Amino acid sequence: MIAREWKCLCPRRHREGFLKHLGLTGVREARATPGFLGHKVLQRLCETCPVGISSNVELALVTYWESMQNVRAFAGDDPERAVLYPGDERFEIIPDKHVRHYEVLESELK
Repeated sequence: MIAREWKCLCPRRHREGFLKHLGLTGVREARATPGFLGHKVLQRLCETCPVGISSNVELALVTYWESMQNVRAFAGDDPERAVLYPGDERFEIIPDKHVRHYEVLESELK
């Protein structure tokens, strides 16, 4: 099983809206691809950002796939590139420049 992790920084004030948006865009799009096994969203306050209402939250959308072949069916020919879903720009997010893939055990999905 392959985990695909896409990370970004999102202003704290936009966190709830962006999490909902991720579910309506990225997760829905992934679910429509054969070989999609599940997902989770990881989040924490950015340790290098100023504290306060304008501080950023680090978010990671991790999707799980049967194989890299399924990842490529979802992500296209270049599965390492960062993915921006339609509407992401409303939330002032700062995406990572790449996507990380790694193998996981099935027990880690639960």
